[in-house]
Formats: sequence, C-alpha cells, structure tokens
Amino acid sequence: MRHRSRLFVSFALLGIAGLVAVGCGSSSKKAASSSSGGGCPSGITVGFFGALTGNNSPQLGINEANGVQLAIDQFNSAHPNCHVSYKPFDSQGDPAQAPALATTAINDKNVVAIVGPAFSGESKQANPIFNQAGLPIITASATNPSLSTNGWTIFHRAVANDDAQGPAVASYMLDTLHVKKAAVIDDASEYGKGLADIVRQKLQAGGVSVTSPGSIDKSHNYPATVNAVKAAGVDAVFYGGYYQEAGPLALQLKNGGVNATFISGDGSLDAGFVQGAGSAASGALLTAPAAYALTAPEDQAFVNAYKAKFNTNPALYSGEAYDAANQILAGIAAGKTTRSELNTYISTTPYKGLLKTYAYQPNGELKGTPVILVHKVVSGKITLVGPA
Repeated sequence: MRHRSRLFVSFALLGIAGLVAVGCGSSSKKAASSSSGGGCPSGITVGFFGALTGNNSPQLGINEANGVQLAIDQFNSAHPNCHVSYKPFDSQGDPAQAPALATTAINDKNVVAIVGPAFSGESKQANPIFNQAGLPIITASATNPSLSTNGWTIFHRAVANDDAQGPAVASYMLDTLHVKKAAVIDDASEYGKGLADIVRQKLQAGGVSVTSPGSIDKSHNYPATVNAVKAAGVDAVFYGGYYQEAGPLALQLKNGGVNATFISGDGSLDAGFVQGAGSAASGALLTAPAAYALTAPEDQAFVNAYKAKFNTNPALYSGEAYDAANQILAGIAAGKTTRSELNTYISTTPYKGLLKTYAYQPNGELKGTPVILVHKVVSGKITLVGPA
C-alpha cells in the first residue's frame, strides 16, 4: 500500500470539514422524496458490506466497518445540514449469502454507495447485482485480480490486487530469502487459491522446486499436509488463505518438525494468526498491500479518533475503509447524491485521503505503482519490515 517514506502524498484528518467548500446539493428527486432542510436529501445512506459476525468478522469486517462509521460520524459533525446515515450489511464473509444481501442493499433506494464487499468470494457474487443497479462500490480489501475484468462500471478497488502482491511475495522469497524449495498451500477460497496460484507460478518461473500438497479445509487438523511438507524438505511454506486456518497450520508444521519459514498474505495478517500459531508464529512473514498498524505521525489523528470511539486501535484495512467512505462523502458534499452521480464522481475525481491519493483506472483498479509491505512476527507482535 505505502511505506513509511510516503510514496504517496498523504495527510491525517478528522472528518472532511474543509475538504470541500461546497455544501450538499438539495433536490427532492435525489435519494429520497423529501429534503432534510437545505442540505442533503433526507435518508441518504452509505453502506458497508462485509463480515460483522462469524469467524471472519474480527479482521476484514469490523476493522473496516469501524473505519466507515467513524468517517460518517465525523462528516455529520462537520455538516449539520447534510446528515448521512450508516447501514451495515453483514455478509459473514459467506459468498452464499451475498446475492440476497446485495439485493436487499440495492432495493433500499436511500443507499447511494457501499464500501465493500470485503471479501473476493462474496464480491464475485454480489458485484453483478450492484452493477445492474448502478450502485457504486469501493472495496478496501477484496484483492482477487479477476474482479476488475468483468466490465463492472461500479467497481473501484482501494488497494493493490494479488497480481501485485503475488509476484512481490515470490520475488521476496527468491531475492531476499533465497528460497530453493517451497511448499505452496491454499484454502480453496477465491482469494486464497488465487494468491497461492500466482506465488506458485512465479516461484517455479524463478527456478524454485515447488511442492503443492493441496488445499486445506476448516477442520484445523492437517497431518497429511504436514507430512507432505516435511518429506519435501522445503525452505519456506507459503499459505494463501485466512488466519483462522493459518495459525493452526503453522503450529502443526512446527510441531511436526518443519522448520521452514512460514509466509502468508493479508488474509493472515491479524493478531488471530499469532494467537492460533502460538510460539510457531515467531519469525512468520505476512504480506499485504497495506500496513497492519498506522504509526506515522500524520496518521495519529485518525488512530486516536478510532481508538476513542471503538476502544481499540485500527488494524488492517481500517484506514483504507475510512478513506473509501470519505471519498464517497466528498462526493456527497459536492452535491452528488444519486448513485449515478456518485459513481461518476468516484470514477473521475481523484481523492486525497489519509493514506494516499485515490484515482481509478477505467476497470476500477488504482492508478499508480502499488507497494506491497512485509510484516514479521517478533516476540508475539506483528512488526513492519518494509516494502517487499
């Protein structure tokens, strides 16, 4: 996403007061049938689509939802005549639930934009529905590259995709870790398998001998995988998937006599991985197109406001979700209060956010050179190493 030398010009802000001097345009034809008194149409709503309950909620759900809610609360404080409501859509990270939930969202005519979906699998199911309804979305974390290849005109991705992360991980393994033999494992999800496949292909192209023991399930019991990895005598293990399975997998590999470096992507970049892996987490490398923790001085206004509201620090993708919401809110403040107007605004108007400037290509991918960050678990804490 970025590194501490700030490849992108960024700044911290509390709300977006002063970002735009234009007030919200009022029109009885926009978003709702009645005006809220000289500001925005009444009932105008920004949604969040992701896991708020279930196993996936602590990482790619609540982290992001909190960022969205904070942005909206700050906007409302700064714009008393332009109240925007917040509406969460809890997908539980389940692609099977996504179509019905997306249909619920598009049928609420007050919902003018959505931050999300958070996961690649649910995005694949929900985004065609959003596209048909013309409801603009900005995902802060769905990284499967294929999402931008479907011709969806409402799609915007606020992070680099796995076509950037996968090669960066493989290059790091080749050039920095000097890996000669590797095992590549995934969880068979849209995200996990997609990322693992890219890493596998790039490692093989670089001359690495790659063992592929197959996908793991949610049983948290992986003796066959451990035995296959141990027999291969690998230097490193790359896992594509989420932290709920990454932790037990790393622990069982270590207990099974595998001393290879454990590497995974942003799906595992969570304190839950450290908890699940225990002592086996030490030395693990976790990559992402974003920083796990925001430590730069210019980030601290956001960090402090987030912690004051939610009694916890922002984590992976909290800042991206906050920026995505604020980009939508900047459009609303500029008088763009229909789905169509907002979609055009997001697609064509660069937005200078907390983390960087967001400007999108026609396929919804970010413009500019992506940065992939490497994190390492040291003494039970996730620490930033730097760009891959």
